Amino acid sequence: MTDDDRVFKALADPSRRFLLDLLFARDGRTLTELESELEMTRFGVAKHLKVLEEAGLVVVRRSGREKLHFLNAVPIRQIHDRWIDKYTEHHVTTLIDLKRTLEDES
Repeated sequence: MTDDDRVFKALADPSRRFLLDLLFARDGRTLTELESELEMTRFGVAKHLKVLEEAGLVVVRRSGREKLHFLNAVPIRQIHDRWIDKYTEHHVTTLIDLKRTLEDES
């Protein structure tokens, strides 16, 4: 499985996307803090975090006895640059120009 595949797999699940949103809002959360935001077992949240970690979207650091989870947005940016940006830039610009032309004609 490629790195892109791991990221796409991780982002495919709404619970994992929600975990990323939580970490975006405030980085450095413990499993207990993240678990309190989801209606799922601690084990379930831990499994989702593991998938995110394997995809490189979450980085774990230990602070004493606590395990802190941090968002790593680099893989998402790489996906954007590789799979989204190049397909949208030219087409979006063309569509915007077309819209303006049609609106000016009417």
